[in-house]
Amino acid sequence: MTAAPDAPDAAAGTLAGWRLLVVDDNTDAAELLAELLAMDGAEVDTAFTGRQALDKAQAGAPYVVLLDLGLPDMNGLEVARMLSRPGGPRLVAVSGHALALTGAPDDPAGCFDAALCKPIDYDQLLAVLIALRGPDSPG
Repeated sequence: MTAAPDAPDAAAGTLAGWRLLVVDDNTDAAELLAELLAMDGAEVDTAFTGRQALDKAQAGAPYVVLLDLGLPDMNGLEVARMLSRPGGPRLVAVSGHALALTGAPDDPAGCFDAALCKPIDYDQLLAVLIALRGPDSPG
């Protein structure tokens, strides 16, 4: 396997072979982000509640879960704790509340691999995803 680039490739297909789960109670935002990621080659599913996220993560085995911290049925940290396990998906916290992401979110268990503020800067998201690429990553 070749080394990951320092910055994401701007060409389509950057995420070819990646399976991602976008979790956000704002359905429009989740679907738009999923479409953008799919245009870069990823296989993307969406969930709009914590329960849906847990069910879809179990069924689809995503490599990365982009997880909104403010969900209607349970908070993102609760979902992250349930998803966090060796060999489990990489978890990226996403929040519209910048204070939740100064430093690291209240994550004493160390569930999250990265954190982003909304609105998400797509180039920054790609850089985060590429940085999460490891020996077990797709593509």
